[in-house]
Amino acid sequence: MKTADGFVTVARVGEIPPGGVKIVRLDEVEIAVFNVDGAYHAIQDVCTHDGGPLAEGPLEGHVVECPRHGARFDVRTGAVLCFPATAPVPVYAVRVAGDDIQVEWP
Repeated sequence: MKTADGFVTVARVGEIPPGGVKIVRLDEVEIAVFNVDGAYHAIQDVCTHDGGPLAEGPLEGHVVECPRHGARFDVRTGAVLCFPATAPVPVYAVRVAGDDIQVEWP
């Protein structure tokens, strides 16, 4: 259920361990929600180079690597950090409301 200000609850605090990820589907779009040292970040779970599932790649700090060809992205900003990708991945605002992890969804 979407809140009045456009956020959707996708997980509970403690459900995604530090260094972990949870994939959620919102309106047919897969979103990867990462826990980086207690801070939550959400990006679209599709590499902009070849469509690879980013949530299946390794996460080192705030950097996720696509398991297909090694493109790297900053999960905080969506910025490309390593080729072969050249376009950033979409990011979504995340907040914690009580025990709920919420993603802003249009």
